Amino acid sequence: MADPQPNKNDDVSALFKPFELKGLTLKNRFVMAPMTRQRSPGNAPGEPNVEYYTRRAAGGVGLILSEGTVVERPGKLHLRDVPHFYGERALDGWKKVIDSVHRAGGKMAPQLWHVGLAKQDPNGHEEPAALEGPANMSRDDVHATVRAFGKAAADAKRLGFDAIELHGAHGYLIDQFFYEVTNQRTDEYGGKTIGERNRFAVEVLEAVREAVGPEMVVILRLSQWKVGAYDNKIAKTPKEMEQWLLPLVEAGADVLHLSQRRYWEPEFAGSDLNAAGWAKKITGKPTITVGSVGLSGDLFGNFAGEASAPQGLGELVRRFERGDFDLVAVGRPLLGDPAWVEKIKAGRTSELTEFTKESLGRYF
Repeated sequence: MADPQPNKNDDVSALFKPFELKGLTLKNRFVMAPMTRQRSPGNAPGEPNVEYYTRRAAGGVGLILSEGTVVERPGKLHLRDVPHFYGERALDGWKKVIDSVHRAGGKMAPQLWHVGLAKQDPNGHEEPAALEGPANMSRDDVHATVRAFGKAAADAKRLGFDAIELHGAHGYLIDQFFYEVTNQRTDEYGGKTIGERNRFAVEVLEAVREAVGPEMVVILRLSQWKVGAYDNKIAKTPKEMEQWLLPLVEAGADVLHLSQRRYWEPEFAGSDLNAAGWAKKITGKPTITVGSVGLSGDLFGNFAGEASAPQGLGELVRRFERGDFDLVAVGRPLLGDPAWVEKIKAGRTSELTEFTKESLGRYF
């Protein structure tokens, strides 16, 4: 189908019903998508970060997912000024963030991240360790990385976060183990099928589940596409998606967050279900949909200088009410306007503005 069109009369009330799962209760179905901001000098959240997240919580977001925040491993980060999720200074900063978000009535999960063999930013990246990924990690490295994810999850629970998200998408470390092109290992962490190559993710999920216990919600973000390879599919058929997702759910994933460029695009031929819709159909678990929600164009168009205009949510609501997904992640609209959810709820659509390349640099 074409891009959803603007409609000031969209009934969005269904998206403002509470959501409950295990120990997590959300006041609505809107999730702030994780967005790397590179605004943490010294790799620790400071007062600007506290204000940034608190304003979105005060603006009515049901669940905030943090920007990617890295676990304690050499070679885990390809950018500078990205927050760590280890070490006293960084964890003290995150404690200030979550306490302030709670005071504003919000809920939040850190997105735990390891970039793997991502391309290093020529304008600066964390030194001195070389990046690590499936191609150059020993078994001991793999096991240590699994433990690092578990430790970060335990720290998140101790600090008072409401849930955990693991970044398993977009060509970063966990995703590199999924992908047959980047995972050429011949040991137990490789294999010809996705059911074999997801062993690393399974072990990470098991370590996280052990660290946080049975009641804390664990979210896993996944994508078929990679940056620069938007038509890529890890799972080329629904059957392969079963082989991919079911072991991840069994290992401890409570919610699957399926990233797409455009949420309305079908994942497989013969059905209009998107990736989140297929994930829910296959696993029965709650899913999060994401991808150009509320905007006419995608992020990569904005990078190229194109503006994205506000769009209606009627198609999103239709799919939600059909049961395709349970939660909706929103990125750029919340970056541009902390009160976006509040305005959507109140029907103040005339106040919504377009999103431009310049909007990507905002931080307030």
